[in-house]
Amino acid sequence: MNGANPDSDGWWLVRSGFIAGLVVLLSLLLLLAVGVGSSWLSPERVLHALVGAGERMDQVIVQTLRLPRALLAAQAGICLALAGALLQRATRNPLASPSVVGVVDGAAVGVVLFLWLFSNEANALTVSIHFQPLAAAAGAVVFAAIVGLLTWLDDGGPMRLIIYGVAIAALASAIVTLLIILGPVFRASQALIWLAGSVHQAHWDDVVSLAILLAMSLPFLALVPRVMDQFLLDDDTAAATGLAVGAMRALLLLIAVYLTASAVSFVGGIAFVGLIAPHVARLILGQNAGPYLIGSALIGAIIVLASDIVARLILAPLELPTGAVTALIGAPYFLFILIRRGRSHA
Repeated sequence: MNGANPDSDGWWLVRSGFIAGLVVLLSLLLLLAVGVGSSWLSPERVLHALVGAGERMDQVIVQTLRLPRALLAAQAGICLALAGALLQRATRNPLASPSVVGVVDGAAVGVVLFLWLFSNEANALTVSIHFQPLAAAAGAVVFAAIVGLLTWLDDGGPMRLIIYGVAIAALASAIVTLLIILGPVFRASQALIWLAGSVHQAHWDDVVSLAILLAMSLPFLALVPRVMDQFLLDDDTAAATGLAVGAMRALLLLIAVYLTASAVSFVGGIAFVGLIAPHVARLILGQNAGPYLIGSALIGAIIVLASDIVARLILAPLELPTGAVTALIGAPYFLFILIRRGRSHA
C-alpha cells in the first residue's frame, strides 16, 4: 500500500475506511474490556450500567472499577504510540521507540527512589501513592535531558541520540536493579509491579490527569504533520525545502518525551507499544503524517486494551501485568524487524 499514490481520491477513501475500521474495533474492545472480569457482564448489561440503568452492582463494577481501567489503558496506548511515531520519523529509524531515549528507565528510577525515600520502617508509605506519577515523570524528564545533553555536546545526529539513549537506559536499569536488591521486599514488589506495566489499579483521577496531559499535546501534534512529511527527505533536501532540521527534530523529540513520560507515570513500563503501533500504521495507512499519526494512536490504544483483556483472562483468576503481554507480542516483532533490516542491508 505504500506504493499507492498518496494524493489519489481512491487512496484517501481507503485510508478513511481503515481508520473507521480501527475506531469500530477500539469501541468493541472498550465494551469487551468493561464486561470482562471476575464476573462477566454482557454488552447489554454494560450499556445499561454506563447510562446509570440496570442493577446497582453492575453500575459500581462498570463505572467505578472497569471503565477507568479500560480508558486508562486506551489513553496510555495512544500516548506511547504517538511517541513512537514521532521518534521513528525524527530519527528515520524504524527501531526507535520511547525506551531508547531513556524515558521509561528514567521513570523507573524515579518510582523506585520514591518508594525508597518515602517508606517507613514498617514498609508503609509515609505519603500518598498518588505522588508516584510525579516521581516517575521527574525521573523520565531528568534521564531524557541527560540523553539530549550528551547528544548535543557530541554534536551528534539521530543515531548518536539512539546510542546515548540505549547507554543511559542501561545505566538507569542498573540503578533500579541495585535499589530493588538493597530495598525491603515490600518496596521491591511495588517497584516490580510498576516496572512490568499495569493498569489494574486505575482510578478516575488517573484517567482525568492523563486525559488532560494528552489534550495539552494536541495543539503541538496538529502542527507537526507537515514537518514530519519533510522528514521523509534526507537532511540536506529537507533543509532545502525550508525546514529547520535541528530545531524541528528537537521539537518532535520533546513531544515524544512528554507523551512517554505522561503515559508511564500512570501505567508503568508497558513495552513495545511505541515500536509496533507506528509500524502497523505505516503498513496500512502509508507515510503521510496525518493518517499515520491517527492510525498509530488508534492502534496503540487497541494494543494496550487488547493486552489488558488477555492479561485478565489467560491465567484467570490470576492477572498478568499488561506489560508482560505487550512484551510477549513485541519482542518477537522487534526481532523480526531487526532480522529483516539486516537482510535488506546485506
